[in-house]
Amino acid sequence: MRTRHVLAGLAVFAVVASIGVYVLVQRISDHLPQLLPPGHACVINTGNASVTAGTSSGTDTSVPLDAEQVANAATITAVGLRRGVSQRGLVVALATAWQESKLENLSGGDRDSIGLFQQRPSQGWGKPEQIADPRFAANAFYTALLKVKGWEKMRVTDAAQEVQRSAHPEAYEKWVDESEIMARALSGDATSAVACTVTESTSHGVEAAKTLTAGVKLDWGNNVSTADVADLVGVALKVREQKTGWQYAHWLVAHAQDHGVKRVAFNDMEWTAKSGGWTRVTQRGGTAAGQVVAEVY
Repeated sequence: MRTRHVLAGLAVFAVVASIGVYVLVQRISDHLPQLLPPGHACVINTGNASVTAGTSSGTDTSVPLDAEQVANAATITAVGLRRGVSQRGLVVALATAWQESKLENLSGGDRDSIGLFQQRPSQGWGKPEQIADPRFAANAFYTALLKVKGWEKMRVTDAAQEVQRSAHPEAYEKWVDESEIMARALSGDATSAVACTVTESTSHGVEAAKTLTAGVKLDWGNNVSTADVADLVGVALKVREQKTGWQYAHWLVAHAQDHGVKRVAFNDMEWTAKSGGWTRVTQRGGTAAGQVVAEVY
């Protein structure tokens, strides 16, 4: 009888200990970077507004990407937003680039196809060196899309097909869910939704800041207001509203690997290359109201 009581006690102790360990692990995991799927450096997640790279809400609200893919997606979106294209148009463009190139700026393809949208010089899309520029390619796609009568009421795949004239007209539809998530985040409708783990860039200091500023201007246009950052090497982008601020903040994280960005801060939230994700901060740390701040290595 005594042995039974001892065994029962040990069993209860084991259960309580297991629960305690589980709770402890859950609490710790809430404050640590989550692992990304192998081969992916970034995640766009609209299901969790204060996330670390790789965190999932348990629903289909996240898209894992590599550094090149997320940077190209951010550029495609920025070009569209600068032109005043609706979010539906952003989804069409992103779905098209997903299907045509997996969001990679390809040097070749079928026949003379080039770039993100696999546009062909022989079909009047531009010179090879022009099409190889993601900004030119995105602009060319939007120009063609906006000429399609009634495109906004079409299925995504039908609108894309009106532009692309693909041999696989239904193929674009399979990328709609991912493209809607990316468009929502990159257009600023979701906050702290783009997270990336990056390695230290070869771009450093003042030159890195200059290159970053030039990249911002190329994607967003010369109307973007920039400023130097006190006591930091980087750039500050002035904004009037939160949505625009998150557009810039997400773009900066998406291009962090390219431009040596190690920290982005906006609206009491901060992303760092070291952690890979966004956390809330109690002090602005070099930011000011109405500014998105990017610090470089």
